[in-house]
Amino acid sequence: MDMKVATPDVLLSSLSEFLAAQMGLHFPRERWSDLEREVAAAASEFEMADLESCIRWLVSAPLTRNQIEILASHLTVGETYFFREKRTFEVLEANILPELLRARGETGSPLRIWSAGCCTGEEPYSIAMLLDRLIPDAAKRNITILATDINPGFVRKAAAGVFSEWSFRETPDWLRERYFNRRRDGRFEIKPRIRKMVTFSYLNLAADVYPSLWNNTNAMDVIFCRNVLMYFGAEQARQVVAKLRRSLIDGGWLITSPAETSGILFLAFTAVEFPGVFFYRRMAGGAPRIVVAGHRAPELDVAPWSPPKEAPLEPVQLQETEPVAIPEPKPDESESPRHMARTCANQGKLAEAMDWCEKAIASDKLDPASHYLLATIRQEQGQGDAAAQSLKRALYLDPKFVLAHFALGNCCLSQGRHREAERHFGNALALAQARPHGEILPEAEGLTAGRLVEIIMSVQSSLLRGHKGSA
Repeated sequence: MDMKVATPDVLLSSLSEFLAAQMGLHFPRERWSDLEREVAAAASEFEMADLESCIRWLVSAPLTRNQIEILASHLTVGETYFFREKRTFEVLEANILPELLRARGETGSPLRIWSAGCCTGEEPYSIAMLLDRLIPDAAKRNITILATDINPGFVRKAAAGVFSEWSFRETPDWLRERYFNRRRDGRFEIKPRIRKMVTFSYLNLAADVYPSLWNNTNAMDVIFCRNVLMYFGAEQARQVVAKLRRSLIDGGWLITSPAETSGILFLAFTAVEFPGVFFYRRMAGGAPRIVVAGHRAPELDVAPWSPPKEAPLEPVQLQETEPVAIPEPKPDESESPRHMARTCANQGKLAEAMDWCEKAIASDKLDPASHYLLATIRQEQGQGDAAAQSLKRALYLDPKFVLAHFALGNCCLSQGRHREAERHFGNALALAQARPHGEILPEAEGLTAGRLVEIIMSVQSSLLRGHKGSA
């Protein structure tokens, strides 16, 4: 008779802490039985003989991209459907998007939305369909919908855009008829014009770099992060919320699930209450506030911080010494044109960013970093050809500029030039692999060479699957 061997608590505790740090997934003691069951199911994919050996192996070193993919497929829940939490989308349609679209129409700047933790794609596609209803030419407008998830399997499924009846359990029949094509196998494929509105990408909210120009997570108008924070521990959730706030422009909106409403976690935001739902808004300056149905409510009683009192310093007897040469102050990097350009770009002020970038190039035409930054700004403005030219200029000045190779690959990919994209991704991969795994890459805002290697290999894998699918 087979007897189940209990896993030592100390191992499950170590695994729980490890997963929280590496993936942001929180498994308190009361969920250790779930953790044990799911990791046991993953052990065979890791070719480990037993659960205890698998856990000891996992916690011995940082997770690789492949390990994260396997664990995420077992530990994350892919349960969602179109227009989930209907009230959220009603408020978005009636109160948030019209104001944003009106403002973007006046300035010509892009509307940027991020679905963080997009699962299998129902949420970002719901946003795209809602925009299509509000503005019939939405697919032709300057609108960015970024959708990311820690589970690469979810990301691939979302990008394919094929769904079963279960994804439509809270939606009217007309939505399927208007935005989907029925397949022979009974499933539904989203129409190409809606699918093209969404860009899908892998991103680990617990460990990856954001906001950042290189992965397009900066200067967001709206961020959806629903039913995600509940899986994080308290400290990890605070860190994620802080980074999401920095990813928003001033006046930008963070939309969470009603189950995740918190007066402490979102203290740095202005809480805006609509009937049946709370949204959180990043507002510059001032104490946190609560706004009810779009009207400002009384300020919260938050005492201003003041420094602690210190004991008076004892007088010090100075002695005569030889005069000391005071070095010339170094230029303040925070005031350089390139730094100003990056700051403006991260805030979504693309016209100002362009001006500062041109000043940086005028002062040093041979600096490849300024040309790379100019390319990222042009890419955000929808100037793909001009962005490619700037990237080629950066590579002419520095042929080993890893991120420029990677960005040029993405640029070619967005223009349908797959063979050229593969060549640039190959160059970027070779250069990244030649660097130490933990080395932070220049102009990468914290991205390491090892992490870029994993990202490029994932992109190459997706390209290969695309070739097989079209064959």
